[in-house]
Amino acid sequence: MSSFSTVRDKLNERLLKLFNGETKVNGPDIYDSVRNLYQSCINEEQIEDSSKDELKELLATLGGWPVVEGDKWIEDGFKWYILAQKSEAVGFSSDRLLSMSIGTDAKDSTKRMLSLDQPSLGLSREYLIKGAEDKDVQAYYQYMVDTAVWMGATPEVAAKEMKDVLEFELILANMTLPREERRNKTALYNPMTIEEGSKIYPDLPWVNHINKILNNPEITVDKTEIVNVAVPKYVREFKEMIKTIPAKIQANYMIWRNVKFAMGYLGSEANEIKLKYEKVISGKASKSPRWEKCVKSTAGLDGTYFYYYEGSLSNAIGSMFVKKYFAGPAKDMADNMVTNIMREFKVMLDELTWMDQDTKRDAHRKADLITPHIAYPKEILNNQLLDDFYKGLVLQNEGYLKNIITLNKFINAYYVSQLRTPIDKQSWKTHGGAAVVNAFYSSAENSIQFPAGILDGVFFGADRPLYMNYGAIGLVIGHEITHGFDDQGSQKDGHGNLVNWWKPKAKANYLKKTQCVIDQYGNYTVEVDGETLNIDGVNTQGENIADMGGAKEAFRAYNKLVELNGPEPLLPGLNYSQRQLFWLSSAQAWCNVMRPATLKNRVLTDPHSPGNFRVNGPFANMPEFSQDWGCPLRSKMNPVKKCIVW
Repeated sequence: MSSFSTVRDKLNERLLKLFNGETKVNGPDIYDSVRNLYQSCINEEQIEDSSKDELKELLATLGGWPVVEGDKWIEDGFKWYILAQKSEAVGFSSDRLLSMSIGTDAKDSTKRMLSLDQPSLGLSREYLIKGAEDKDVQAYYQYMVDTAVWMGATPEVAAKEMKDVLEFELILANMTLPREERRNKTALYNPMTIEEGSKIYPDLPWVNHINKILNNPEITVDKTEIVNVAVPKYVREFKEMIKTIPAKIQANYMIWRNVKFAMGYLGSEANEIKLKYEKVISGKASKSPRWEKCVKSTAGLDGTYFYYYEGSLSNAIGSMFVKKYFAGPAKDMADNMVTNIMREFKVMLDELTWMDQDTKRDAHRKADLITPHIAYPKEILNNQLLDDFYKGLVLQNEGYLKNIITLNKFINAYYVSQLRTPIDKQSWKTHGGAAVVNAFYSSAENSIQFPAGILDGVFFGADRPLYMNYGAIGLVIGHEITHGFDDQGSQKDGHGNLVNWWKPKAKANYLKKTQCVIDQYGNYTVEVDGETLNIDGVNTQGENIADMGGAKEAFRAYNKLVELNGPEPLLPGLNYSQRQLFWLSSAQAWCNVMRPATLKNRVLTDPHSPGNFRVNGPFANMPEFSQDWGCPLRSKMNPVKKCIVW
């Protein structure tokens, strides 16, 4: 539970009304598919009757799951990349052993580029590297075994074959780069022709493999195509390692990952197996109400991050939400706040003593080029534009898993269709997801985005005193602006290109200041079931720098307004000054309570620090906080050594 989840609960209830609503004659066709996806999820009787068979039919087209098929599984001619191609074609992912995606060219942000990278894993690397005996890894292994048995394997065969699968995945995990090393974007930029890439891994028929995955006769590649091979070391090691792994283990692992993806879209037995595993990893002990699960799934807000992808239902759902629930004045007020907070960030740049004039000039240039996207783009209200965007996507009112697979295929095909199209950084298609309680900075676009969904709850209210709005959503706005200048954002220029715009001395000074942040947060610890865990100062540094900058910018911008307009009225019944109410509003944004297993999961895998450190960390670095609350020097919230980056 958190301030975010409270606002999300309200959003979910509103989406429920929209998804259950009657189809309007003059609405875009895609609204029907949105409602159909929701209905297919709610229809538990149909899911119980046929979803397992639907999954088995899909797996049959991939040759079946060896652990279930036994002697019927055919090994002859097996190649992992052919199974990857077939998986992609039916609507699963091809990224189980080697990931291929379409993203932005890091050095030319107007162009899209193919990227070959290390794979995602079934359980986060941070858990897997602890080894097979770790209790969380054991829970993951049990999840594999239970699932295989449920799908028809005998317990003995499942236990043995899934043990081999786990050992294979442990090898993969140890070969992948840790998160800390992936923060260096220059190290992950290794463009080469397919012909050059083929020399790293000659056994993979690159041109044929990529064309099969693209699966679009109008968009094809040849050996001269430039591909970014993000981690060449992984590809080299994988090429040798995979020769030593029996085909059956490879297939068992790849199919397991496909089945794992499908488990949440199946019947009650599958969901019980999944819940047993989730209880260990996140502490989640009971099922969410069915309507809530289905609303989140339809909107892509269920941990799949579907909402984040172009081609997902985000633009359609954003359109439905804004038409019914979003009031206009909030957009103008938020626009105003962005202008004021951005202005303050630029004043802070001018005041820096550790940065030379040339680097400052480039920093200003980058700040000037930050594009804000507030609430929603007007195009999502245009029915014809929506129908054109979603042309060819039709979801049915039953067949939940089939619908998700259809949507997956549509998203993938959409990305492929855009490969040769220049990137329009202002495009409404990328910024139409209005029904989301979150905020974003895009380093490739150098843009900040605040969807309509977050302009609510403790974060924002059009009728509130400014000290509350600047303390809450103002801090979030400042946070996203500062991401352009955190350890990762600072690697790109104002056009979103991977360019070093720093003079060497300024960079050295910057790294000293970020090291202070790494050390400060790295010394914070949490207790989880008797285990003491340190916050990862390296992994969280970007978010921590953004939190610190965001609080400072919002606080200064608010005080500028007080200088111009005088102080606002106090809140009745609370004996706090306006500035104290600013700090309290900021702190409220990060209120949360979570189960110990979820806290452990966040500390191991989340780039954000836990909520209490997102409050106490930045505020302890701000002398103004201590002034407003009378914190004595050397007390917890007023240490002698303070970390200040921006």
